[in-house]
Amino acid sequence: MFTGIIEAIGTVASVELRQGDIRLRIDSGALDLNDVQLGDSIATNGVCLTVVELPGNGFVADVSRESLQHTLIGQWQTGHRVNLEKALTPSTRMGGHIVTGHVDGVGEVRERQADARSIRLTVKPPASLEKYIAAKGSITVDGISLTANAIAERGFELNIVPHTAEQTTLFHARVGQHVHLEVDIIARYLEQLFKGEQRHDSNSRLSPAFLAEHGFWK
Repeated sequence: MFTGIIEAIGTVASVELRQGDIRLRIDSGALDLNDVQLGDSIATNGVCLTVVELPGNGFVADVSRESLQHTLIGQWQTGHRVNLEKALTPSTRMGGHIVTGHVDGVGEVRERQADARSIRLTVKPPASLEKYIAAKGSITVDGISLTANAIAERGFELNIVPHTAEQTTLFHARVGQHVHLEVDIIARYLEQLFKGEQRHDSNSRLSPAFLAEHGFWK
């Protein structure tokens, strides 16, 4: 589990094909790995990867065919920059929101423009994820906990403050670039709860109208 507050920017040091999947070596840059052990998780551009080796200047992780199918990792090459965050501990400040590191889909940066010292980005999500993204709600983009400022047909709008731009890969985000998206876990479970109620109890009061009336649905 993660918070979406990026700790360092790393670099892909090597990509090794292994019988249909990939072994990835990441140079972790300024990320302190002194408290990381084999088997620990590190979010890498929002993808939860398990550490299988610690060569000293980074970490090594195996990427399954399942992860390759649903993420952009298969397109990464040596030198590709990635956002890194170690798994949270019980004493970690929750500066962002609850992030699982399980990518829900891939979005596309549609617009980029300067806004005073900030950067405004518009990201188009897959149609299947649109219903989970709410104005002023949380969204994870390449592992970064962000707020969707507004929702429009062209996508959801993000305001990237200078600190976030400087400490993550979003400073270099460009129109046409693809990014990993993870929706708020609460939205996912709320939908599943609603489906279960309707499936097992035809008299259930739980409905979109009921949720909207109580501020949980728009």
